[in-house]
Amino acid sequence: MADDQKLTTREADFGAWYNELVLKSELADYSPVRGCMVIRPNGYGIWERMQRAMDDMFKETGVQNAYFPLFIPESYLHKEARHVAGFAPELAVVTIGGGKVLEEPLVVRPTSETIIYAMFAKWVQSYRDLPLLINQWCNAVRWEMRTRLFLRTMEFLWQEGHTAHATAEEGEAETRLILGIYRRFMEEWAAMPVVTGRKSESEKFAGALRTYACEGMMQDNKALQAGTSHNLGQNFAKAFDLKFQTEAGGTEFAWNTSWGVSTRMVGGLVMTHGDDIGLRVPPKLAPTELVVVPIYRAEEQRAQVLSVAHQIRSDLSKGASPVRVHVDARENMTPGAKYYDWELRGVPLRLELGPRDLEKAQGILVRRDSREKRPVPLAELSRTATETLAAIQHDMYTTARDRRDAHSYRGPITYARFREIIDGDGGFVYAGWCGTDACEAVIKEETKATIRVLPDPEFQSPDAPRTCVKCGNDATVEAMWAKAY
Repeated sequence: MADDQKLTTREADFGAWYNELVLKSELADYSPVRGCMVIRPNGYGIWERMQRAMDDMFKETGVQNAYFPLFIPESYLHKEARHVAGFAPELAVVTIGGGKVLEEPLVVRPTSETIIYAMFAKWVQSYRDLPLLINQWCNAVRWEMRTRLFLRTMEFLWQEGHTAHATAEEGEAETRLILGIYRRFMEEWAAMPVVTGRKSESEKFAGALRTYACEGMMQDNKALQAGTSHNLGQNFAKAFDLKFQTEAGGTEFAWNTSWGVSTRMVGGLVMTHGDDIGLRVPPKLAPTELVVVPIYRAEEQRAQVLSVAHQIRSDLSKGASPVRVHVDARENMTPGAKYYDWELRGVPLRLELGPRDLEKAQGILVRRDSREKRPVPLAELSRTATETLAAIQHDMYTTARDRRDAHSYRGPITYARFREIIDGDGGFVYAGWCGTDACEAVIKEETKATIRVLPDPEFQSPDAPRTCVKCGNDATVEAMWAKAY
């Protein structure tokens, strides 16, 4: 491998490593529009796998897909004061259309609560119309000043779910249900362990009653907010007159939720699993799970090896556990160059296949995560590949979980120790908090760390902290702090 092909190491410069890897593995590229990206087929293939997995899980709960306009009347955002205040700095606004100044400016969708609940108010008359469970896959625009591919761009792809319910209890149950779906997807598909919990008041979604989030730890020990689920209470229902007739004959405002996961999950996958060689994609999300690299010198060898390679592709793509296989038949490229290319792209398994292997009726199977190489009889390849892919998925999650746990800090922690951790290698710090905005704001100003979540019970420390890490007063809750993307 030439030096100019090598990535900057994670240890030397994690940010540079990330940017180089996204570009060189052809996940995305910069577009002519500042702050926007082009998602290339390698990156979009991963996003498609993410979409399919989550979409199936949403639909299992009764959610249906729909689509709402990209343009939202500016007046709609002003109907919920906290919502417009929260998004005002990020709005893109259209004032001219068809060569004429518009009577009312149109906001380019930053999120769709306002226009969706205006439509819900039109559709819902009775308790029989509830619950209303809607999701849309779309793009959103937020006028970000500092952008980074996948993690923060002016335009991004996402799903946003919006629901309406008859009772507060149903709304809270839906919010928590979706949070659980997100956690399941992140851990079982993306192999990314997450901590779930509630956001503090200052960190919650603008206009929400409560916000819950999934927080993953990246390899630089910073947190990534990977998905959020919001209990909106009746705030938007009251703003948009979303009422329904109850079974008893009265009239009530509906209870709403909204929730979303975006293409920043692709960036999270890169930062959770990538190494100094390139990507490592969890098999469940890999567009290609196994690549066959034919090896030959003479023309007669070429025909024979390629014939077997394509037969392997055909055989493995069928059956109860089909494997997504690609045969790399590119000419004028050495096997070594192909190995490097596929390692950079993170394909979980590689099968090296040459004339000598055919004589032995075998291939050399190489794991991308551990780089382990071993001969595998072709007659056993289907079973072996399926078992190995499952092992890779499991091992990638375990490795990421163990790394997170090794950089999570609990127990009585002084503010001096808190700052030492945050200013040093970083990590997740579980500490007591008095619940005041003042202490939260001072810690953020002094350390750049924020409360990522007030962790759910299973993530809380065995011995609850008794005092606030900042002021020393009685703690009202345990908070998980970290620097974040």
